[in-house]
This record gives sequence, structure tokens and C-alpha cells, in this order.
Amino acid sequence: MTDLPPLGHGGRLTIDLAALRANWRRLSHEAQCPETAAVIKADAYGCGIAEAGPALWREGCWTFFVAHLSEGVRARAALPEAAIYVLNGFPPGSAPAYRESDLRPVLGSIEEVAEWAAANRAEGTTRPAALHVDTGMNRLGLSVAEGLALAGDPVVAQAGIDLLMSHLVSAEVEHDPLTDHQAAEFARVRAAYPGIRASLANSSGDFLASCRADLARPGYALYGGNPRPGHDNPMRPVVRLEATILQVREVAAGETAGYNARWTASGPRRLATLSLGYADGFPRASTGRGEAVVGGVRCPFVGNVSMDLIILDVTGAPAEAAVRGAPATLIGDGLDLDTVGRHAGTIGYEILTGLGRRYARVYRD
Repeated sequence: MTDLPPLGHGGRLTIDLAALRANWRRLSHEAQCPETAAVIKADAYGCGIAEAGPALWREGCWTFFVAHLSEGVRARAALPEAAIYVLNGFPPGSAPAYRESDLRPVLGSIEEVAEWAAANRAEGTTRPAALHVDTGMNRLGLSVAEGLALAGDPVVAQAGIDLLMSHLVSAEVEHDPLTDHQAAEFARVRAAYPGIRASLANSSGDFLASCRADLARPGYALYGGNPRPGHDNPMRPVVRLEATILQVREVAAGETAGYNARWTASGPRRLATLSLGYADGFPRASTGRGEAVVGGVRCPFVGNVSMDLIILDVTGAPAEAAVRGAPATLIGDGLDLDTVGRHAGTIGYEILTGLGRRYARVYRD
């Protein structure tokens, strides 16, 4: 039997750091770039910056990306020697905070470039930064025209631009013409910045020759998500989520279960209640579609997913496995992140990054 969550916790989240490192090696091989970084935003996609970052560093990953300045500060504490880029722009007046933690902003506008360059001049140093040129996402970044016009301007050197990057829109969609368009646009901009490293490939882009550059920056696939939907997942699973069965009961035909009586037993059924719910980051939208594995058998959710509880129909599970105190697996044993995401009407990314802090977290390497 799988280890039970410690007393006081309804769920146990096991994070396999060896699998994380193996995934980084696999993605490095696929990307065929001189360097492969790691995206550790959203608390390393729910796996923990303080644990995932050093594990990847030990494997040979020297460059990391986060979303927010606060994440960068946490990453710096765990990775004192790494290059750490902050993706979500450069808020006005934030240069001192970036410099205090030796973080590199990803600059996405002419104003941001000018402000970072001014901070460098004022300090008498050239702290590095990345330049983000938008090639189709229309979220952050200079336009291609702006990026081309900026090339050769002295402010580029003053801002310490040491990385040119863009963000792929739909690299996971096979043969999407937009990916080819983005790669071509990025190549135009890249040619205007000779001698500056470039980065385009995300997790899915690592598998596309057209997206190769100097630095790959995978995220989701590092943590076990499938970078090639429609194909077998080449990545090793990193997270496993289990919850304790609190109670098992027999119900007769016609009885209901859960809030609003949304489920009605079609015949005699055996139900098990799990100590886990949407307050733990497991989506309420999984109601009626989610599953958990008990004794090797997939058992469907019945009734609404509650804040702290989920009800399973364990009629088909072995009687000795569906008992009070036994574990049920919600991620793992064939229920991968992408499957769990589909059951919730969302994507594996949301499942992974939404995993709550109430679980007992166990790290294995």
C-alpha cells in the first residue's frame, strides 16, 4: 500500500526531483541549444522554488526565469549564483529592488529599456537584462518594428541587453503556421542584434527545429506535462497526489450525494469520502468528471467537489483497498496532469500551479 499522508493532513503531494532533473536532461537533448534554462515561476509550477531550483542547478542548469520580482527574490535565496530573469516586465521605480537581489528584468518597452539604462548609468555599472520582442502574442514586448528600430541604438548596450527573446503562441499545436511566422519574425530581429544570445523555444518549442536558438527555456514539461499533445508524453511524472479515505458507506438506489443532490445512485453503490477539495487546489469543475484511483481501479467523483471533501463511487474497487484510512490517488497511477486537467475542463498547467499548500509535501530524489 502507498504511504499514507501524515496525521493532520488530508493529502500528500510527492515531488520527484530525480524525475525533474531527468526531464531537464531530456529537454536539453531535444532542444539542441548551447544552453537550456528552466522556468520556475508560480513556485516552480507548484513544486517549490526552494527545492526545484537547487535540484536543477546541481544538474547543470545555470539560468532561470520567474514571473514576478517577489519570485525572483525567493529564487535568489535558493540560487545565489544563478542568472535569474524576471519575465513580467519592469515596473516603474523598481530598479533598486532588482539590483539589490541581482535580478535581470525582461524589458518589454522602449520606456523600460530607457529606465534600466538610466539606472545603469547612475550606478556606473552595466547590469544585464533581456529584451522581449513580441512576434504574435500581443501581451508583452516591443513590436517587431520597434525591436528592429532599436537595434544599433546606444541604449541597448547601456541597458546591458544580453538576451533577446520572444514567446511562442501555439508551439504545442502541430504544423501551426503561426509558429513558423513567429520563428521567421524572430529570425529577422535576431539578425539585427548580432552577438546577443537569443531564446525562443518553450517546452513544446524544444521539439521544433525552427525554434532553436542559443537558450531554450522549458517550463511545464519539466514538471511532467506533455509538451506534444496527441503523442505519448516523453516526460517523466514529477508530482503524485494522494488523499486519505475518511469514510466508506453503502447507499441504496435513489439516494443522492453531495451538495444540491446533483448525483443520484442508479442502484446500490459504495461511496468513499476523501479528505481533499477545492480549497486544496483541486477544481470544483471536476464535479461529475473527475476520477481517483483506488486499489488500481479508476473511481468516478460523485456529487459536487466540496471545499475540503470529494466523494468517490468505489463500488468497482477492491473491498480491501476502499477502506477508512486507505489512500486514493488523484494524480498518478495513470491519471497524469493533462488527463486531470481535461476532467476539470481546463489544462494541466492550471492543475499543477493550483496545487494548494495544505498538503504534506514530500520530496524524493
